[in-house]
Amino acid sequence: MERLITKRLIEWKDQVNRKPLILRGARQVGKTWVINDFGKNHFKGKVHHVNFEKHPDWHPIFDLNFDVRRILSELEVVLNSRIIPGEDLLFFDEIQSCPRAMMSLRYFYEEMPALHLISAGSLLDFAFRDIPVPVGRVQFLNMFPLSFPEFLLATGHQMLAEKILELPQKLSDTVHQSLLNQVRNYFFVGGMPECVDFFSKNGSFVKVFDIQLDLVNTFRADFSKYAPYSDKQCLNQVLTSLAKNVGRQIKYARLSTDFSIPTIKKAYDLLWQAQVIRKIPSASPSGLPLEVSASGKKFKTMLMDIGIMQQICGLPVDSEAFKTGLLDIHKGALAEQFVGQEMVAASGNDTLYYWSRDEKSSTSEVDYLISGRGNVIPLEVKSGVAGKLKSMHLLLNTFPQCPYGVVLSAAPYSTLSEQKLVFLPIYYAYQLGADPGLTMI
Repeated sequence: MERLITKRLIEWKDQVNRKPLILRGARQVGKTWVINDFGKNHFKGKVHHVNFEKHPDWHPIFDLNFDVRRILSELEVVLNSRIIPGEDLLFFDEIQSCPRAMMSLRYFYEEMPALHLISAGSLLDFAFRDIPVPVGRVQFLNMFPLSFPEFLLATGHQMLAEKILELPQKLSDTVHQSLLNQVRNYFFVGGMPECVDFFSKNGSFVKVFDIQLDLVNTFRADFSKYAPYSDKQCLNQVLTSLAKNVGRQIKYARLSTDFSIPTIKKAYDLLWQAQVIRKIPSASPSGLPLEVSASGKKFKTMLMDIGIMQQICGLPVDSEAFKTGLLDIHKGALAEQFVGQEMVAASGNDTLYYWSRDEKSSTSEVDYLISGRGNVIPLEVKSGVAGKLKSMHLLLNTFPQCPYGVVLSAAPYSTLSEQKLVFLPIYYAYQLGADPGLTMI
């Protein structure tokens, strides 16, 4: 299963002033697999896999002191293999289980810079509450579920994947429809590796839905690990409510009727830290960086994965899957989730923004704001002609510094220069996230 994050891992490997790398991501997105695969294919020597959750008896190696040469020597003993800096990859897996191993990373950086060291783990943000992270001595890289181009590669559609990674252009009706059909598949399979792997081999949606349910139950079981910080039942209710409200502005009071707003807010923040959900603040298109104008009180939410989202929502798949318009599915929420998820995966940055303006007589909203090549670019996810894009036209007229707006839909590629609009087929969302300025008109 080809993962595009491997390119970023290679860039890390070849850096002159390389630091130990911490790979972050939600559970079950494939962190362990991709690191082992990267090590096997891009290192002259071996991959030395140290799993701290599987081997708690190895933790005392780090308890004595932070003499990295001693630590490396003792790891060689338990692994029964020589570790050669410059040739081998040392992989600390489930590092949150061994806080002293996390603390040792700074000393590996300072005293053994030739060693290639990657660590990964689950719920790392919770571990960081109690472990002093060696800031300035480590690098971070975010990993996400499979993107749509990766889904195409995994399901044997390499030429389609290559096509959507090129500069956007108008494609033939045949290729355009083939891509839309695959987008529909991705809407329901999602990007969790286990789901994609099964679908690529068997083509069965029903079994994929069973796998998704198991994954959701795993995430819910993880809530017991948050127990010291929040109410488990509240976490369950908030997660379900958020899945059903993707694309809508969040009000804590509407996420649960059984708990107080402070309790609901705590549950929301914990789901965010666990990377099960992503927070999308409202911001102003007036200038960069967008985080300067980001609101702490006005925000939307999307889930980590579109397949997990539809599973939690309990969508009636039999009827939804065969609706003629992609953007009709779940009232357009799946399409908005898809676009947000693709842009996050492409950029490697888990922060998105949107624009909202509340007036007494009307409310205006544009789905996303992204920055590219020194400009703020507004994005709308919908079908329809330019004349119906009231919020987009209002934004472009109010903020003339925005050079143009992008509309993602099931329509073919086209431009309306006089209205400063680019119409992109929804399958180009990943490429837009990778290079937000590529659609300049």
